[in-house]
Amino acid sequence: MRLRLREFRPRTGPYTHRIVQPRQPLRHTSLRAPDPIGLLLGDHDGLSRLAGLFSFAACSRHTIVHMPLRDSVPPDEGVGELVDLVLAHHSLGLRPSQWPELRRGLRQGTPLTVRTDEARTARDAAAWRTRYERADFRDELRHATHARTFFLFGSRYVFAETATWLARAAGHGPYQKGVEQGHAALMADLPALVQPPGGGHPIDVLVCFKPYPPYAHFRPPGAPASRPRRPAAAS
Repeated sequence: MRLRLREFRPRTGPYTHRIVQPRQPLRHTSLRAPDPIGLLLGDHDGLSRLAGLFSFAACSRHTIVHMPLRDSVPPDEGVGELVDLVLAHHSLGLRPSQWPELRRGLRQGTPLTVRTDEARTARDAAAWRTRYERADFRDELRHATHARTFFLFGSRYVFAETATWLARAAGHGPYQKGVEQGHAALMADLPALVQPPGGGHPIDVLVCFKPYPPYAHFRPPGAPASRPRRPAAAS
């Protein structure tokens, strides 16, 4: 997949950070922070591009990927605060408390076009799944919500696995029952979110396919481009 991005190089003290955003907003994709259940709603374009951005994040361990989803069209369902999404590798050491200062530096970006490597993403995701059942497995997604932003901290492998889940949601979502009437279809949840100690309700983010309104425009793949005319009433 080719991704059109905008690259920023803000500084905090002696450090320069590399941050990228989609050049065009994901207009019909939104995220509600988990409390304890979050909701990621997206149409085919939004979920496909999210999959590409996770794939890019997987192989870009020195880059912060920022998706300003609060700028999207507000969804007509769901409860909770709308938040942006940030992806960063564990090894980068980004702290959520640093983000407001970094975000203020995202003013004049440089256009950037990259291509994702789907074959590498599939290999990395398969490697993650191979290790998932081991007793010593620790390759999970750490997360935090701060400054109206949901942060996911992970490795190359768990970001790749998440990319494959989002790609499947984008590909299979348009075929689900009821989506042509505007109903959201539950497709997956974000894999391997770290759970807080002490038990309680598990933290989760549901991934749902949802076409954007007006829903009369939407046709499932393979359906005619326009509805057939109703036959004239018999005289």
